[in-house]
Amino acid sequence: MKSAKIETMSLEQVMGDRFGRYSKSIIQERALPDIRDGLKPVQRRILFAMNKDGNTYDKGFRKSAKSVGNVMGNFHPHGDSSIYEALVRLSQDWKLREPLVEMHGNNGSMDGDPAAAMRYTEARLSKIAGLMLQDIDKDTVEMTLNFDDTEKEPTVLPARIPNLLVNGATGISAGYATEIPTHNLAEVLDALIYLLGHPDASLDKLMEFIPGPDFPTGGIVQGVDGIKKAYQTGRGRIVVRAKTAIEILRGGRQQINVTEIPYEVNKAQLVKRINDLRLAKKVEGIVEARDETDRSGLRIAIELKRGANAQGILNYLLKNTDLQINYNFNMVAIDDQRPMRVGLKHILASYLAFQKQVVRRRTQFNLTKAQHRLHIVTGLIKALSILDEVIKTIRASKNRKDAKQNLVDQYQFTAEQAEAIVTLQLYRLTNTDVTELEDEQAKLSKRIDEFKLILNNDHELAAVLRREMRSVKKEFGNPRRTKIEDQVEKLEVDTKVTVAKEDVMVLVSHAGYIKRSSLRSFKASALDENGLREDDYPLLIQQTTTLAHLFMFTNLGHVIYRPVHEIADARWKDTGEHISQTIGLADDEEIITAKIFDRLDLPGTLLMGTSDGQVKQSAFTDYQPGSRYRSHASVAIKLKSPNARLVSVDYYEPADKNQSLLAISRDGYAVRFDVADVPVTGIRTAGVRAINLKDDDVMADLALVTDGQRIATITQRGAFKEMPLEEIAVGARSRRGELVLHRLKRNPHQIADFLAYDADFTGNLEVITDRPMFQDIAISDHHLGSVKSNGTFVIDTDTQGTPVKIRRKQANILQEAGSAVEDSASK
Repeated sequence: MKSAKIETMSLEQVMGDRFGRYSKSIIQERALPDIRDGLKPVQRRILFAMNKDGNTYDKGFRKSAKSVGNVMGNFHPHGDSSIYEALVRLSQDWKLREPLVEMHGNNGSMDGDPAAAMRYTEARLSKIAGLMLQDIDKDTVEMTLNFDDTEKEPTVLPARIPNLLVNGATGISAGYATEIPTHNLAEVLDALIYLLGHPDASLDKLMEFIPGPDFPTGGIVQGVDGIKKAYQTGRGRIVVRAKTAIEILRGGRQQINVTEIPYEVNKAQLVKRINDLRLAKKVEGIVEARDETDRSGLRIAIELKRGANAQGILNYLLKNTDLQINYNFNMVAIDDQRPMRVGLKHILASYLAFQKQVVRRRTQFNLTKAQHRLHIVTGLIKALSILDEVIKTIRASKNRKDAKQNLVDQYQFTAEQAEAIVTLQLYRLTNTDVTELEDEQAKLSKRIDEFKLILNNDHELAAVLRREMRSVKKEFGNPRRTKIEDQVEKLEVDTKVTVAKEDVMVLVSHAGYIKRSSLRSFKASALDENGLREDDYPLLIQQTTTLAHLFMFTNLGHVIYRPVHEIADARWKDTGEHISQTIGLADDEEIITAKIFDRLDLPGTLLMGTSDGQVKQSAFTDYQPGSRYRSHASVAIKLKSPNARLVSVDYYEPADKNQSLLAISRDGYAVRFDVADVPVTGIRTAGVRAINLKDDDVMADLALVTDGQRIATITQRGAFKEMPLEEIAVGARSRRGELVLHRLKRNPHQIADFLAYDADFTGNLEVITDRPMFQDIAISDHHLGSVKSNGTFVIDTDTQGTPVKIRRKQANILQEAGSAVEDSASK
């Protein structure tokens, strides 16, 4: 008994070998199109089988199941579902620019609906599909045996249309994927005709004929540079957006109408996505999105609320839905049995070379056939010229075979001619038929000369191709559907589109807690029920809207930005979120002030003062938030020394001429100077000197003051004083300044903080100590002091702590905010 051959192989070798074979199979025989006819094997077999079965455009429809069974049984030994899905796709006019199959029944939809089962639908080849198979019976392409060696099938179709570019392709195989967009048939034919006469044509010249893809669903393509790169290298990116129009409805309302959507976008999911954004309140101003598609064409209606920003909403939808998509070219095709990423000219040149081969083989087939017929006609004419002798010879023969042999032997006919003579019908033996045969002989001779000219002359071959392509263009060419735009439009989305405008209260605390609350929640709470810990207090309480912008400045020179609508919404009685939940602060870093602005493009500047006596002025627009504002603080000012701290931030409108800057040091020296003396510099600068500090002195505060105001100061010993601003004259900056305290030799007073307020202010001020404790100061209980006085004691530092800040009383601010809420409600 002969022993079996056993090979020893490692698992790696076995897997590598088997997977290599499998990969080769799916690359060549399943997923990628051929560069010549643009078809995958299953598509080619479907077209060939339907054509062979006579299931063509000029005959009736047949059940799809019959075609699928025919393909599966004869050519494609795979599942019927995969064959039927390929058949259905060939019929879908929203996926193919020129469908190759016509189908009766439900063949799916742009909403992603599947086609009806193949037992319900009927199909036949479309008229243009006939061009894909034209002349296949004239030995134009190689034929190979099918999987069970019972039939022959083509390795490629004659493809008299440039199907790879016209209908595109999409597929994924092992290690390769392809994504070729659809193109306009007339444009591709024009480019081929030009390339036929100008083989060295540049890509720019070819793009004059083919400016870009032409999708069956229309739309707008943006980015000529991306198209050109894709046509050069086979890989590139373009933007495809829907065709939209804004319609004015009755009553002044507006509606966005979508009449074309990007290629291969699911319409139903697109409408659902728009409505989901509306329900999730991601975008404001949409009433509803409806699919109004009917037999007249595609239409999505996006109805808007009265006064809605239609263009802003459209920009948001383009950016956040499939109304605009990125389409990535990846033009991979099988070229000479190998997968290759190819450019536009390569595809066109390969198609032309293939078509020349097809025409040559067809011409050779026709030449051989014509020569054979001429040979027969010549024999028949000769036979008719000696008809009596021929008849006599045939009658004297024993049988058909003997008759043929006698004709060959006696009259020098060839075997083929003898066969034609013995099969000649008696009615043909007339003088008229001799004339017809002579006419046919002349025509055949002329045709043979033409065929030989085509085969021997490349210019004549090109002329045939050119003529046939022009004929195809005339019959099947149609206008472009997709509009090409040079540049990709940058989409700017207005915050007003995505955020509902709502009046809210915003709070920022000294300890770093922030929150926004509805006016209803604020109104329903007591003035001091703000949810903060006992050792915390508010730095900012302000009524604003969700469209406003919050800037928080820290003592280390950083700025933290938050759009008001992104601040956590909480009840007024709740604490809110701590800033450290999203942004990391240093151990000794704390928020010193917070400001709210309605817009980010305000024309003013920010004035900042530091403890080491510096002042800086920078344009407000320089502080535009970056892309990482949610997790990172930005630089507001560069601190000159490690011990320096930011102590003040003010917003300044350049148009206000009555304002100046007041700097007061801890030791009581005050300098007042014009804002114009401070140059406007960038963000990462330290500014210029505001006050000349000596003997370890520091700047207590820097404030923007207005003529006619009064200044209130608080010292570290708890002494309060108010004085007219005019007591401090405007001079140059960077001076030592003039004393606003009476210097004591023992335990001298030092300025802890100061505040500027209007002369008609009658409310209370509030002093905050380091414990913290709060002490009210009634302005009416104090008289104006002189520059050289130290004021009157209002804080017992032993029991209340050391004063660190003076401001308008919180209750006054809350009462004003409450009044504003009442005013808003009444309006």
